[in-house]
Amino acid sequence: MDKWLGIVGIGEDGLDGLAPRARALVDGAEILGGGDRHLAMVADDGRPRIRWRRPPESFVAEIQQHRGRPVCVLATGDPMCFGIGVTLARHVPIAEMTIIPAPSAFSLACARLGWPRAEVRTLTLHGRPSSVVNRVLHPGARVLILSNDGETPARIATLLRARGFGSSAIWVFEHMGGARERVIEATAETWDAGRVADFNTLAIDCVATADADPRSPAPGLADDAYESDGQLTKREVRSATLAALAPMPGQLLWDLGAGCGSIGIEWMRAAPGARAIAIEVEPARAAMIERNAESLGVPGLVVVTGEAPVACDDLEAPDAVFIGGGGADPAVLDVGWARLAPGGRLVANAVTVEGEAGLIAWRARHGGALTRIAVSRAEPMGGFTGWRALAPVTQLAARKR
Repeated sequence: MDKWLGIVGIGEDGLDGLAPRARALVDGAEILGGGDRHLAMVADDGRPRIRWRRPPESFVAEIQQHRGRPVCVLATGDPMCFGIGVTLARHVPIAEMTIIPAPSAFSLACARLGWPRAEVRTLTLHGRPSSVVNRVLHPGARVLILSNDGETPARIATLLRARGFGSSAIWVFEHMGGARERVIEATAETWDAGRVADFNTLAIDCVATADADPRSPAPGLADDAYESDGQLTKREVRSATLAALAPMPGQLLWDLGAGCGSIGIEWMRAAPGARAIAIEVEPARAAMIERNAESLGVPGLVVVTGEAPVACDDLEAPDAVFIGGGGADPAVLDVGWARLAPGGRLVANAVTVEGEAGLIAWRARHGGALTRIAVSRAEPMGGFTGWRALAPVTQLAARKR
């Protein structure tokens, strides 16, 4: 089939800023699609218009109803940079589409600030909680954010102050590339601009104050980074567990018997686009997992309140499975292994003799490697310092061929 769908990035300068090829797609379309702001840039000449709405799948479904007819969807800047082009590309073969980007808000902001685009962290807060910013707050980090609305900069300034990054410089760019372009500059500590234009992009040059507590993306966050009732995989064991699980971009982890959620959270922090489902039978702990995920910048962690393996029945097949306190349950191990994708990794930890015996028996049937992890920490002992041993952990790690 010919390329019936055009996706054209458009800036604040409207149709006048389009290259000839992009303008030809707009002019030649029988049907136009986009948000109200985009469609307002094209004079109403009677052609049918499909307006952007949520959920995006309903907009995509209406676009697909006109498959084979010339359709042009207008998008802000680069449609493949957190834009509608990403969603459409999941449903329409690229062979049927022509995508012509304009400069993205990130490219324009980097040009205004003189920042190297490849060295900047980028986020969107469209339909996402502000807490995702927690994941990228590091001393010296440069962050660009597509704001959700005109109140986003004030919310982020408050978040920065709470995390000890109040000295960070903030720039807010309104209507970049158009006649109404304006920039507001302040620090998180001095921000008092209130609500700004809804169409804005936020830039942050992160500066940590003495009371800041930056969180590294590397596995092994300090134990006190988590709210916990004691069901926490300790830092040293957690680092070894994440190494065995081997987080990969875009892959999905099942964290079975998730406790306070530390394994799933650090899996998501370790690799771009990594996803995790935490299954926890105790409702209070499930709520605690959600709070920890919010605090550590991965609010997209999915929490299922239920007991494995029953709670796994309707879940998407995982690329990796972690089994903590329930490591000795053969049913949980078998379901995790059966549902695991080819090439996937299963890791199970046990702290009891019975749990260790269960892992040894499972390994005899399916293979894998066993490791004993023994950790001692120096602690005060009277007027001196002594070594206090943590409970040793037996770890099973297996890869599904």
